[in-house]
Amino acid sequence: MKRPNWFHISGEGAKAVGALHHYVTTGTGLPDELIHLVFLRVSQINGCAHCIDIHTRDLIKGGMSVDKVVLVPVWEEADYLFSDQERAALAWAEEVTLVSQTHASDDAYAAALAVFGEKNLVELSIVIATMNAINRMGISFRMKPLAKA
Repeated sequence: MKRPNWFHISGEGAKAVGALHHYVTTGTGLPDELIHLVFLRVSQINGCAHCIDIHTRDLIKGGMSVDKVVLVPVWEEADYLFSDQERAALAWAEEVTLVSQTHASDDAYAAALAVFGEKNLVELSIVIATMNAINRMGISFRMKPLAKA
């Protein structure tokens, strides 16, 4: 069944989500590459093809190697490719995205806090929450990836 373009149906809603996206990509003080890495991992967990496509392209365009990008789903096995901050961000992104299973455990929180500090951990959590919201809209309304056969 064809689903509507949610941007067109709810212009004000799309504007609000866009404002949140703008904040997390320009106002958190977190590195741009880290934000897009988290966006990609959250989108992989949620299975949002549109967002996986976009954030993979963003990371490669920003200079991340294809080797590193393709190993994001198994970053723990390829941890040598990722910095301490990236590993902490990916672990926290998984913890928060899978919150119904993890309940944002105290151990995971303490590990992320040790790397990010209080303010940056809150900002990182907003980044994660934003991508979770966008994924839910993208998946629900079947936004297509840009990829061509």
